[in-house]
Amino acid sequence: MDGKFISFEGPDGAGKTSVIRQIQEDLEQQLGKEKVMYIREPGGSRISEEIRQVLFDNKNTDMDPRTEALLFAASRRQLVVSEIVPGLKAGKVILCDRYVDSSIAYQGAGRGLGEQEIWQINQFAINGLMPELTIYLDIESKLGLERIAEHRSDQVNRLDKEKLTFHQTVRQSYLKLYNAHPDRIKLIDASQPLASVIKDVKMTIHDRFSDLF
Repeated sequence: MDGKFISFEGPDGAGKTSVIRQIQEDLEQQLGKEKVMYIREPGGSRISEEIRQVLFDNKNTDMDPRTEALLFAASRRQLVVSEIVPGLKAGKVILCDRYVDSSIAYQGAGRGLGEQEIWQINQFAINGLMPELTIYLDIESKLGLERIAEHRSDQVNRLDKEKLTFHQTVRQSYLKLYNAHPDRIKLIDASQPLASVIKDVKMTIHDRFSDLF
């Protein structure tokens, strides 16, 4: 497959959406809109978006953690088949807002289901397809939640409402993944001003793909 697969990860409040939006805009100017694809997780395709609605519905606070993990994996599988693989075959640069690392951090560590167990579930879902580069936007959990409260209080989902200790556990899992996969995962300090974060992200992408930026 001729395309490039880049995922973006980070704790809640790290600013992923703002960063990806700018990266997408700049890449579209360089390559053309038809060569850049933005997708989000969970979601990104018709069926996956329907699963997302179930996952983030505030009425579903009694959802079993294993059900949650399996729904994330199911949404991911559909996204791989209907969007990611065709996009890569078409030579597109794919910018994915969350991927398998999120499930390992949130369900594996945060929900206590086991990081290795969640990895195995998702291996079945993705059939070995991992990003060539993962941008990890790191931020202290307390600061991330403060940003959510300040900037998108009208968009809080049931995962955002978890206690601080949950989000701290998630962040520690992300840092563990970063240390375990330094070739794929690159850490960016997301507590910096947005312009500085975007600059660092562009440099990191260019280091991996010299024809971008």
